Formats: sequence, structure tokens, C-alpha cells
Amino acid sequence: MSTPSRLIWTALSSTARLTAVSSILLFLPLTLSALSPPAFLLLSLLLTIHSLIHSTIRLVLPTLAPYLPFLQVPVHPFLLLFSFNLFSSTTSKLVPWLFEAALLWGKALRLWTPMFVWMEGLASVIVVQATGRTGRVLAERSEEWQVGLLVGAASAYVASATWIVWCYSSIATTPLSSTLLGVALTALIFLTLIGFAQRKTNVIESSLLALYFAYNVWLCSDEHIIDDGHGGYGSEAYWASWVGAGAAAYAPLLSNLLTHLSKLLSFITHTLPKPLLVSLLYRLSILQLASKILPQIGSNSWSDEKEQHGTEDGEEVDWEELRPSGKVTRVLLAYRQTIFVTVYSHLLLLDHSSLVWWRWANVFITLATWAVELLLSQGDDDELVGVSEGVVKGWKVD
Repeated sequence: MSTPSRLIWTALSSTARLTAVSSILLFLPLTLSALSPPAFLLLSLLLTIHSLIHSTIRLVLPTLAPYLPFLQVPVHPFLLLFSFNLFSSTTSKLVPWLFEAALLWGKALRLWTPMFVWMEGLASVIVVQATGRTGRVLAERSEEWQVGLLVGAASAYVASATWIVWCYSSIATTPLSSTLLGVALTALIFLTLIGFAQRKTNVIESSLLALYFAYNVWLCSDEHIIDDGHGGYGSEAYWASWVGAGAAAYAPLLSNLLTHLSKLLSFITHTLPKPLLVSLLYRLSILQLASKILPQIGSNSWSDEKEQHGTEDGEEVDWEELRPSGKVTRVLLAYRQTIFVTVYSHLLLLDHSSLVWWRWANVFITLATWAVELLLSQGDDDELVGVSEGVVKGWKVD
């Protein structure tokens, strides 16, 4: 394929992927705002099933992978129209079955709350570790990089402390929440000091973890709990009261597109709380970043193995596939769209006030994960991290 043709194909493929992702981001809240939670859950279930089929074909038949993004473009609008038409009809015999499927899917999403919270914490630690190591390499290039990174880390420390102090009054409303905040903050400080003393962490890693700690503490504050008399923004009664009784009589989407889009805009700007929007943006971003970092974990040792052995029985060996994390990472990356749909649906469905205790659990799980990493990782005196032979090992705590 010539260079112009390759560029055109890449542009078309990227446009198709962006269209598919944008349709998911738009259609799910549109269904939730314009119809009802059951319709939203049904569309979420259909999108999840479609993404499972799409990802399985991509994994089993990699030769078809370049064409799959184009096949997704018409499927998502079709599923949206199907949901709108189905829930606009009062005579459909399929509604009871689909209602049951939607309710079961909603229960499954709520039961998976611990897994989603744990995935966010683990992904955050992975991204923080990768950022810290990248910053350490950049710091050895020049003094300007060192000064810039140190200023950035200091700013992150100050921002974290200010954030915690700012929302302290809405966090320490009970003795238990005050105790949890004190224990978590003490653990963070002690782990940071231990990591500095053993030269196993740096100011970039610790400052980013401090920011993530402050972010979770902010989400645990009572100021985000909505008391509107309907059970919170995650309850069905709340959505029903907002949408109104006329939602059941909606016509097909195409004839009322502008009305639905304006309703969606009003829904996003006035109904969805800011913590929910921030959580959605952060969780999707951190999972995407972690998915790009995972394939590189352990790559150095396996590159050395490849250089030592090279071929096996005269044939080139795919060492990337033989890496312990290679196959698992490949499967996770193949099904990343399914993860994306389920995480997005979960965040739109959840009642934020019910996640406070899971947020506290996530804080301690993240700190425990970081403690294990500090325990198992080598210090800078033994570990060579970088992209060139000129890396100075001692900057990590300078």
C-alpha cells in the first residue's frame, strides 16, 4: 500500500473509531435522560454484548481487525433506535423480557462495584509508577528538567494539602470518617518517608499519589450527597421525577433529534453532579493510560532473553507473546471496549452516596498496593531505569 493510500486508510480508520467511541459516550446518557433507567440499562446491555462480539472477532480473527471499526459505525445508532422505539411502544410483547434483562444487568453492574473501584486504584498506581520513572529519566537530561519536575511535584503537594483542608469540614462529620482520614493520611506520609529513606520512590510518584489521595477524599465528602426527596441521583425514582411521565410516549429518535440533544445538554449541565462527571473522566482516562502501559511491563528482561536466544529451531520466536503478562495483556487490550462500556454504564447508574465506603476502601487498597511495590522493588543503587547509558542513579531522592 502506497504512502498516500496508507494515510487515507489510517485517517478513515481513526475517524471510524472516534465515531464509535463518541456514539457510546453520547447515546448512553441520552437514553437515560430522554427515556428511563430500564431503557438505559437495555442499551448498555446491548452495547456490551456487541462489544464482546466485536472484541472476540478482533482477538480470534486478527486479519479482520482493520475493518471492524467501520462495521461498528452503523450498529450503535441501530441499537439506540431499537431501544427508543421499543420503549416508546406500549404494546410490545418483548418489553417484559427486556425489562427483566435490563434489571438483571443493573444488579450485575452494582455487584461489580468493588471490581471497578479496585481497577481504578490499580490503574492509578501503574500510571503513577510509569510517570515517576519517566520523570526520573527526564531529570537526568538537564538541570532545567530537574527544576521543572521539582516545581511541579511541589505544586502537587501543595494542591493536595489545600484540597484536603478545603473539604475537611465536609469529610470529618463522624468519628469514623475522621479516623479513616487520619489513618490514611498518616499511612501516606510514612510510606513516602520510607520510600525516600530506602531510595525506592521519588517526589513525582509520591506527589501524584498524594493528589490521587486528595481526589478520593474529596469524593468521600458529604457535600456530594444529594437529598432531593427521591433517594439520590442514582435511584430510579430520581430519574423518573426528572424525566417526567411523558417519557413513555416518546416518538422515534430521528423525528425528535434536536429535542433529545437539548434535553441531553440540560441533563449534563444541570442534573449530573460534578463529582460524577469528574469520576467518569478520571476513570476512563486512567484505564486508557494503564492499557497503554501494561504491554511494556517486564519488557526489558524479555528483550534480553530475545537477544540471547533469538530463534528456536531455526524459526523466529514471538517473544512478546511468550512473556508472562503478554497473553493476559493482549486479552485485556482486546476487550478494552467492553470494559469501557461497563465502566461508563456503572458510573452513570451508581448512587454516589453509596460509594463513599468503597472510596475509603480504595484509598487503603491503593496505599497497600504501593507499599507492596516499595517492598518488592529494587532501590536506585541496584536498578537501572532509563533509556540511555548516562542515567545517574541517585536522583530519585535529590
